[in-house]
Amino acid sequence: MPIRPEKRAELLKRMRLLGVRECDLEERFVRGSGHGGQKVNKTSNCVCLLHIPSGIAVKCHREREREVNRFLARRALCDELDRRLHGARSAREMERARARRRRKTRRRKQIRVTNRKTGDSGAGRGESGGLTS
Repeated sequence: MPIRPEKRAELLKRMRLLGVRECDLEERFVRGSGHGGQKVNKTSNCVCLLHIPSGIAVKCHREREREVNRFLARRALCDELDRRLHGARSAREMERARARRRRKTRRRKQIRVTNRKTGDSGAGRGESGGLTS
């Protein structure tokens, strides 16, 4: 499963924006382990990536192919660097916050639907904002 050129270009653009250059990366390939059978155990497809200026180290062995793991390791490095530079304003953190808000809204809607079905007003539990008796 090779990486699509659009995804590769997107990653390179993101690396440029974060100031990550290929010459700043130290890349090693080590033997993998775990699921995948003989292919994984015999080949060095686990990628260890070190960003020398920041000291961030990433190890990726999610897939069987070395090229895919190289791509995923670089993406994980960018995520970590973005998180350290921008904290709560990083793209990943903002996406997580958006997902939390969606889940919270979904739960509220489910509670409202349940209350309508049962005829329960929710008073006393603070769900409808009514007075407790």
